[in-house]
Amino acid sequence: MNNLIILPILIPLITGVVLIFFTKNILAQRWISAISSFITIIAAYLLANHVYHNGIQTMNLSNWEAPYGITLVSDMLSSLLVLTTSIIAFAALIYSFKSIGEAREKFYYYPVVNFLIVGVNGAFTTGDIFNLFVFFEVMLMSSYVLLVLGGTKIQLRESIKYILVNVISSALFVIAVAYLYSVVGTLNMAHISVRLSEVGNAGIITVIAVLFLIVFGLKGAIFPLYFWLPGSYYAPPAPVMALFGALLTKVGVYSITRTYTLFFYHDVGYTHQLLQILSILTIIAGVIGAIAYTDIKKIIIYNIIVAVGVILFGVSVLTPESLTGSVFYLIHDMNIKATLFLLIGIIIAITGTSDLNKISGLINGYPALGWTYFIAALALAGIPPLSGFAGKIMLVRSGIENGSYVGAFVVLMSSLLVLFSVMKIFIRGFWGTPRTYKGEEKAPVKWLLFAPAVLTAFAVLYGIGTEALYPVISNAAETLANPEIYINAVLKE
Repeated sequence: MNNLIILPILIPLITGVVLIFFTKNILAQRWISAISSFITIIAAYLLANHVYHNGIQTMNLSNWEAPYGITLVSDMLSSLLVLTTSIIAFAALIYSFKSIGEAREKFYYYPVVNFLIVGVNGAFTTGDIFNLFVFFEVMLMSSYVLLVLGGTKIQLRESIKYILVNVISSALFVIAVAYLYSVVGTLNMAHISVRLSEVGNAGIITVIAVLFLIVFGLKGAIFPLYFWLPGSYYAPPAPVMALFGALLTKVGVYSITRTYTLFFYHDVGYTHQLLQILSILTIIAGVIGAIAYTDIKKIIIYNIIVAVGVILFGVSVLTPESLTGSVFYLIHDMNIKATLFLLIGIIIAITGTSDLNKISGLINGYPALGWTYFIAALALAGIPPLSGFAGKIMLVRSGIENGSYVGAFVVLMSSLLVLFSVMKIFIRGFWGTPRTYKGEEKAPVKWLLFAPAVLTAFAVLYGIGTEALYPVISNAAETLANPEIYINAVLKE
């Protein structure tokens, strides 16, 4: 059963290679991508179920045992994120069939999406810090292509900034790994944790911890390193925005979460206090952007930044409940961000604009779209009993119990302001005087609505089923709160 670990990486990899030979046959590309993506979901579900019932699973990619060989590790957190990624990728692919356009489909859109999923799932699964860098690069190279594919002026402009930022962050990543290796002499993540606990010089560990925070903070868009995100994520079409907003920043967030619970827990008075301050500032910066703009894409993009801060606040508190809340909220946010980007993509397809001042009365012609968006917006803000509520209430409660009153207050207030920002789209865009739009008749709304409607249903079920899911999520958080569980599983101690 350990072979299940590699399937969510191997299936999209093989699919991406195969699709390169079908560039002229768009229908074949669509079918192969959809079937492959669905099989990946099944494999990811079987993996998550196996991990839940049998504990952390490992797989050595050579005859060398850990910590000497390259190891894939699937704990509950990793397997849940791989499953969520696979579902979102499937939804984005189905949505793309009627939205991305043949011009992009002919230029390797579907192969590149599959390579992107290879990078994301690989980053969630690897147990080797250098291979985390490798999977980051696979993910980033795919995102470069997806960002520029189509060749519009805004895409070309933003791709330059996006590539420059990520080239710098990748260089810093290699430097950070080199510093870490010079101290501990190993790249296996479980072994790094053991070696760090034996290092007498806490100062050098703190320096490395801050360097990794800068590296992953650039990729995860924490304050003040989020400056590249609003423009870069604004440029591509809706399904690409959904993949970027739901997955790419979350890989950065996952990396901070993994390293700051597995590696850097020896000087939490400094490292985690710094993380908490930055997470609070990230929430504030994101909220200001979300309520300031009247462009529907910018509103949802800035809400990505808010969520990054909320999740990392729970990591900074570093209690079992706060980590459980962070995991709850992380999975919720991946799903709901993909949903909202796909929904605003439909609005743009109908109206031909993302300017909220030029949109009104959509509820008259598209009630299903309006009410699906309404439910998704409530879920994003954490209105009970929808998916965002459980994680956020755990984060607020654990923050108060830990004495982090400012952070708990900011997280709580962010819910109200996030609700205001997304309901602004509902009130102004769906209500009011109906308008006539040029592209309205050509927009395949029924097809496009299918994927976000299914994801919205997941958000509802995720919220209603919180009690049933709690043992699974707490299992994931337990590994974060007790790193020895991860270490023992990988090193077989």
